[in-house]
Amino acid sequence: MPLGATQLDPPSTLTVAEWADLDEDEPGELVDGHLVEEEDVAFAHEVAAGWAIRTLGNWAAPRGGHVGASDGRFQPTARRGRRPDAFVYLPGSPRPGPRDKLLRVPPDIMVEVVSPSPKDAKRDRVDKANEYAAFGVRFYWIVDPWLRTIEILELGQDGRYVRALAVADGTVEVVPGCEGLTLDVDALWAEVGVAEPEEPTGTRATERGEP
Repeated sequence: MPLGATQLDPPSTLTVAEWADLDEDEPGELVDGHLVEEEDVAFAHEVAAGWAIRTLGNWAAPRGGHVGASDGRFQPTARRGRRPDAFVYLPGSPRPGPRDKLLRVPPDIMVEVVSPSPKDAKRDRVDKANEYAAFGVRFYWIVDPWLRTIEILELGQDGRYVRALAVADGTVEVVPGCEGLTLDVDALWAEVGVAEPEEPTGTRATERGEP
C-alpha cells in the first residue's frame, strides 16, 4: 500500500516469506515489511474482477495457459508482497511450482481493478505499476469500473510501461499479448451497471471538481 495505508496488527515487521506463510484468510498486502489493509472494495469491483478472471480464463485455459485470482501472493520487490485481482501465465511461459505459496516468477499479465477511493487508485496506478514493471510483468491491465475504462500497459525495453491499449466502450478484437482474445467492453459495463448503477458519492466526482 502507498503511504497513508492503515497498518494491521501485529505491528512487528515481516519478511515477504513470513507474509506468504500467513493463514490464507489473513487479509492485507506487505509494504516494506508492514502488513497493511487491502483496498476498500465494492460490489462493482468484484463484478469487474470476476469478469477479468472469466474472460482471461476462457481464453487461456484451452491454450494451455493458467489464470489465478487474488489469493495468489507475489513478491514483486524485495520487501513487498502483492495480491493482484487476477494474473495470467501464458502458454509456454515459466510458472511457479504447484505447491509454491510465495510466487516469485512474474506472470505475463497482472490485472488490478481500481477501487473508488483516491488512495487505492494511486496504489494501483502508480505504486503497483512501478512494482510490476520492476518485477518484469509484461502486461498490466488496469480496469476502472468507476471511470468505465480499461487500460493495458506493456513493458518496454527500458523497463517502463507504455500504454498499449485504452478503451471505454465497444469491442476490442486485437488485445495486446493475447492473440484470439476479444473483449466485449460494453458487456462488462452492463454487468457493472447492474451491480453499481451510480457513481459513489464523494469519490470520482470530487476528484473531477464536481459538486
